[in-house]
Amino acid sequence: MPEPQHGELRVRIHASGVNPADANRRRGEKKWQRLPGAVIPHCDGAGIVDAVGTGVPEDWIGRRVWTNIAGGYRQNGTAAQYVCLPLDNIARLPDNTGFSEGACLGVPAMTAHCCLFSDGSIAGQDVLVTGGAGAVGNYAIQLAKWAGARVIATVSSDAKALVARQAGADLIVNYRNDDTIEAVKDFTGGIGVDRAVDVDFGGNLETLLGTVRTGGVIATYASRGNETPGVPAYPAMMLSLTAKFVLLPTVSDALRSRAKSDIVRWLEAGHAIHRIAQEFPLDQIADCHALVEGKTKIGCAIVTV
Repeated sequence: MPEPQHGELRVRIHASGVNPADANRRRGEKKWQRLPGAVIPHCDGAGIVDAVGTGVPEDWIGRRVWTNIAGGYRQNGTAAQYVCLPLDNIARLPDNTGFSEGACLGVPAMTAHCCLFSDGSIAGQDVLVTGGAGAVGNYAIQLAKWAGARVIATVSSDAKALVARQAGADLIVNYRNDDTIEAVKDFTGGIGVDRAVDVDFGGNLETLLGTVRTGGVIATYASRGNETPGVPAYPAMMLSLTAKFVLLPTVSDALRSRAKSDIVRWLEAGHAIHRIAQEFPLDQIADCHALVEGKTKIGCAIVTV
């Protein structure tokens, strides 16, 4: 049984979320993701605080919480009955949100929030979300609508279009069938979007340069299609674009703290939609990772503990 150290809480985990980054880290895909020795995986989870270390108020004991381990760069993750975490990695889970739903939040919802709100309010803005049926993209649609923005989402199938529509997207573009740049220009009166939340910077670069307005922002959190894209500098300069590369472990403490607070308020409002693709018991964790690696699921993959 792990014991909480100074500044830590111990959480009895009820559900653990599995993100693509967790599967990538398990494979040791990037050297900077590797840790020495045995590792208990997963960044995200939800459960109940059952003990606190020194320096943590005792009224945390008994609270329902959701967790994010700042990207998972530690030995002990949430794929366990108990985990001890710093208070900064924990947020209150409202009573209207189940543990499995809470385990969906960490990386996807916080990444979406950091992409959307790193420059302040987006009320009244037009936002493009690429990959609107993905975990980050779907939360980005919902959070942007909650904040008063208009949202255009791109998807690759009718099934994913339905998911983006249910999340609240004002315009949905199937990029396999339709011209995304033309659709965005039509929707925005030729101006382009104020902000793009992007799932694949290298793969989507041409689309991003054709859809973001002069002075706009591209906030991207992945580049799996092309990890070393060549950026056409002068077209980007002509638009005076700002590109932000968002990786949750390296964003500021202030931005992470605001993300947690806003997400809790959004949950309390009672309109959040959490898509769970499938739940697996802990002894079937390998099957859960296989589902994530298959890249065909819609929604979050959850391990129940």
